[in-house]
Amino acid sequence: MIKAAIAGATGYAGNELVRILTNHPDVEIKALLAHSYVGKRFDEVYENYRDINNMVCEEMNIDKLADECDVIFMALPHGVASNVVNDDILKRTKIIDFGADFRLKDIDIYEKWYGVKHEGRDIIQNAVYGLCEINREKIKQTNLIANPGCYTTCSILSLYPLVSEGVIDLESIIIDAKSGVSGAGRGLALSNMFDECNESVKAYKIASHRHTPEIEEQLSYAAKCNITLSFTPHLIPMNRGILATCYAKLAKSLTYDDVRNIYEKYYGNEYFIRLTKKGIFPETRWVKGSNFVDIGFKIDDRTGRIVIIGAIDNLVKGAAGQAVQNMNILFGLEEKKGLAFAPIFPA
Repeated sequence: MIKAAIAGATGYAGNELVRILTNHPDVEIKALLAHSYVGKRFDEVYENYRDINNMVCEEMNIDKLADECDVIFMALPHGVASNVVNDDILKRTKIIDFGADFRLKDIDIYEKWYGVKHEGRDIIQNAVYGLCEINREKIKQTNLIANPGCYTTCSILSLYPLVSEGVIDLESIIIDAKSGVSGAGRGLALSNMFDECNESVKAYKIASHRHTPEIEEQLSYAAKCNITLSFTPHLIPMNRGILATCYAKLAKSLTYDDVRNIYEKYYGNEYFIRLTKKGIFPETRWVKGSNFVDIGFKIDDRTGRIVIIGAIDNLVKGAAGQAVQNMNILFGLEEKKGLAFAPIFPA
């Protein structure tokens, strides 16, 4: 059995991770860590775990956990992991970090966008960006996984095949993405209160969202040149889900079948990536509660553009599910183990 600890277990992503790992046949949850709920039982924080999980939440002692656990999931804000993870810890356990600390290889860019000093410069090169369908082989070789963000997972996977094949104008990429309220986390904030977000849609962090350099860096690897793009996130009055609508100018004339063949080349054997049928486009309700990514597209012959739409559950494929998928790869398990559940509907 894989012994796992979950730091930040009482946040939305951490809670989702507890739910998934509770039903994983090869995992034993050894510790739940939650700074604000130390000494409190997990089923007191989340009543839905009554008679399922009554573990007491602990303060994080990463040195102790490194000796007791095979993997530590860090479902914590940016700036935490780089302060506590070091080479000695990585020699004793595996780290899957939900934060942004190890996603960007250029630490100067990280510090510029996140406004905090990065304390893990000596181990950043050991980190692998944990987008499983793209970096699977690299993931197998490391003990430090940078679990991708939710917007980035949806956006990168939607665009990756077309960028890799060079069939779109790289200077024309625009990403318009929408997220459910759970993407902002469980902390109290006026902007996330029901009266503030219900019956309203808003754009936020326009031209300044921190996932922008993450998307640009990963797509630049695919393109083998630097990419600069426009990314605008929106808050939608729903609990969970990401819908990314991506626009780009086609670099050459392509038919629907041409584009479909490109996506099949990259994702035809990927269990968690589902291509929608022609004329049918992804909706968040068809991926809710699952680790699936749905992708569809439409060629606009009038403008010479292609519109690509991707949908994920931000708490599963955008966070906890992808983390478990990474764990499965790290430990040589079947990749979909503990994750092969259908989306829930209605919900």
